[in-house]
Amino acid sequence: MTLAYWCVLIALFLPYLSTVTAKAVGGGFSPKHNHDPRALLATLEGVGRRANNAQLNSFEVTPAFCAAVIIAHLVGVAPQHTLDRLAIAFVVSRVLYFICYLADWAPLRSLVWFAGMGLIISLFVVSA
Repeated sequence: MTLAYWCVLIALFLPYLSTVTAKAVGGGFSPKHNHDPRALLATLEGVGRRANNAQLNSFEVTPAFCAAVIIAHLVGVAPQHTLDRLAIAFVVSRVLYFICYLADWAPLRSLVWFAGMGLIISLFVVSA
């Protein structure tokens, strides 16, 4: 299995880092909140709300990244080390995105988001 494929696995689980953070900040690990965790997440403010927003964005962008990696592998034109580096860079961008969201660095967060989207596009471009 390639390093880029391992990055897909990591990207699939990264949203849950945001989930755990949101629940931890909001006290959502109690049995009471486990019956309706989405209701709890909808009431969060501050860091908890931002963590939940990061979670939602991660679930939105991850399918595009997964598709880009798989398609790039299927086409087989780009060197493997290029695909691996782009995939690693995407995972790093998502971790930075999460940090920026928690810290409420909105302009930097947007820049990191655009960089991540650019990396997804790059996976298609190098495979064209």
